[in-house]
Amino acid sequence: MPRTRALSNHARVVLAALLEAGERWSHGYELCRLADVKSGTLYPLLIRLEAQGYLEAEWQQPAEGGRPPRHAYRLTRSGVQLARDNPPEGKVARRGLREATS
Repeated sequence: MPRTRALSNHARVVLAALLEAGERWSHGYELCRLADVKSGTLYPLLIRLEAQGYLEAEWQQPAEGGRPPRHAYRLTRSGVQLARDNPPEGKVARRGLREATS
């Protein structure tokens, strides 16, 4: 039987931020800020979620010249379901996010 692991609250908060974004692409810096998660926690999490098929990612060219391309993320259909099934636990500071448990 495959081992199932519970999602960390960091993962739940990031998923809630991506769920809130809907079809809009989100960048790592934005997710760090919204989910109040450090980049050293966020990027390995995003890589795992993408490898598991919960996120899609793409490189986007900058709107302004002289800036590097940025990786952007959004939930897949299975990622939306994962986010809905695993809302953040407790009172988590989510700047600008609506309650993900509704």
